[in-house]
Amino acid sequence: MSDTPFPLESTPAEAQATIAEEFAYFGDWSERYQYLIDLGRKLPAFPDALKVEEHRLLGCQSMVWIVPSGDANRLDFAAASDSAIVSGLVFLALRVYSGRSASEIVATEPDFIAAIGLAKHLSPTRSNGLSALLAFIQDHARSALVA
Repeated sequence: MSDTPFPLESTPAEAQATIAEEFAYFGDWSERYQYLIDLGRKLPAFPDALKVEEHRLLGCQSMVWIVPSGDANRLDFAAASDSAIVSGLVFLALRVYSGRSASEIVATEPDFIAAIGLAKHLSPTRSNGLSALLAFIQDHARSALVA
């Protein structure tokens, strides 16, 4: 899974600022949802062989699979979802966190969620799923720091 496009920006803070700028361009949430769907289509291909229970993220109503790789110096995450909007949320999370050191990941709060108004515009099940995804990434980074 070394064909990851992440990180797109040089720091997590820069990634979050860019996400906020991109979403500010859109006037309403129907356009923002469409942009989320478009972002989800940019996720790298995720092999069907990895879409197994072992890699399934619990806490999501949609099917989400995530596979971490690397060590404390650089953690990469490959992920996919069967939902178009959730795929976009996955893309945003990977844009901020994938390809970073474990210490950068642990030190980075997901400020982009509030910055673009996601918390107010996601259903409770999608919010729970996004929280589960971010918790998985943070937990994996903390484990890598201890290892």
